[in-house]
Amino acid sequence: MKGLLELIPQDWLEEVINLAAECTVVVDRNGIILYLNHAYCKFLDVEAEEAIGKPVQDVIENSRMQIVAKSGKAEVASIHPINGSEMIANRYPLYVKGELVGAVGTVMFRNPREWLDYSRKLQPLMDELNYYKKKYEKEFLSKYDFGDLAGESEKFKEAKELAKRVSDSHSAVLLLGESGTGKELFAHAIHQLSSRRNFPFIRLNCASIPETLFESEVFGYEEGSFTGARKGGKMGKFEAANGGTIFLDEIGDLPLQLQSKLLRVLQEREIERVGGKGPVQIDVRVLSATHQNLEKMVAEGTFRQDLYYRLNVIKIEIPSLRQRADDIGPLSRILLKKMEGKLNRYGLRISEEVLGILQTYHWPGNIRELENVVERAVNVTDGSTIYPEHLPLYLWSGKSPVTFREVQYNELPVEGKILPLKEAVRNAEVQAIKNALKAAGGNKMKAAKLLGMGKSSFYDKCSQYSINSL
Repeated sequence: MKGLLELIPQDWLEEVINLAAECTVVVDRNGIILYLNHAYCKFLDVEAEEAIGKPVQDVIENSRMQIVAKSGKAEVASIHPINGSEMIANRYPLYVKGELVGAVGTVMFRNPREWLDYSRKLQPLMDELNYYKKKYEKEFLSKYDFGDLAGESEKFKEAKELAKRVSDSHSAVLLLGESGTGKELFAHAIHQLSSRRNFPFIRLNCASIPETLFESEVFGYEEGSFTGARKGGKMGKFEAANGGTIFLDEIGDLPLQLQSKLLRVLQEREIERVGGKGPVQIDVRVLSATHQNLEKMVAEGTFRQDLYYRLNVIKIEIPSLRQRADDIGPLSRILLKKMEGKLNRYGLRISEEVLGILQTYHWPGNIRELENVVERAVNVTDGSTIYPEHLPLYLWSGKSPVTFREVQYNELPVEGKILPLKEAVRNAEVQAIKNALKAAGGNKMKAAKLLGMGKSSFYDKCSQYSINSL
């Protein structure tokens, strides 16, 4: 190498240094300047002959080169105030044959304008990088852990503890439960606690993929395998999940003819791309979920028995919200905090009357429905407390959404079946209050309790609709 450098003239080497790093300084172990290139001399407005041989701190304002030369610790991208400006400096210890002999420093940007010019060029690349980083985190990483699974009811804790115990296993897990019970959150948490957590977590909704696209989406395809195939081909879901976990949501909705193709992947632990030349080995843990009764589907012949046994190595049944009524209060408060941030409404609380109503409702939509109810209440409340009148009418009138709509429609005269929404709500509230007063024998306190409303809220409604008595 020495011989090769000797072929380069000395003035060439100095020019190379000027081009490679605009401002460069070299000091010995005691911080004495041995070399200061032309660009740095021009920046400092000094002659090289004047600077060489002097302590670096006497020539370069606020220099730390003497410190790096003694400590042997690099300082990269440091802010360096000098000449009334702030530059970005790099300082590196200089080792020769394993011995610390000094330090070399370079200046990347001599003023904020240079940094801004550079950042303008760099920003589009950083934006693109952040876009793909967020996309990767959204699509390929788990977002929840067991700390996000709130609940103290016995059945829920049993399901949660079982999920924790099997998290680090490689066996398939089947998550059963009604829609909205949090099956996907359980899948996220299981992956997050497993040894596969640093590898992809891929979600696949079996109900949303058309049969014609199933193979290309799930197993991938090679370039030119069909009209419109992407150049270079495309990796399928299973291949993307290699080393990690794949979550097959709504597995009960997978058409029968596609179940055999999925079964082969689970048995052989290999996939073959559409148009591919051979199988590709994969290492993927399978978590699946459904709200359907797979055993009944097996008996009816709509779900393959052999696939069911492949998926049902470990079964975890997640209780519905009506089976864990004691958790409704804590869950409501957690969801309220979530909505405060989402809707920029802070300092809200849920009244006791509302909690009582929420705990007596049967929640066919489970946690997903509860979240919608809380979001709706946050949107319509003007104050800091959520009262029964801020809930959907079907909750505090004791009727389900479907039943309420049917009753309102059927009870109206033919010519009045279609009313403006505000008028229809007003009519319903007036009727509910009158019915409650009638049932309570005219006692407004009792009527308010029957409707699950606070006394003040009930009196306000009576005043609003000019309801004085029966």
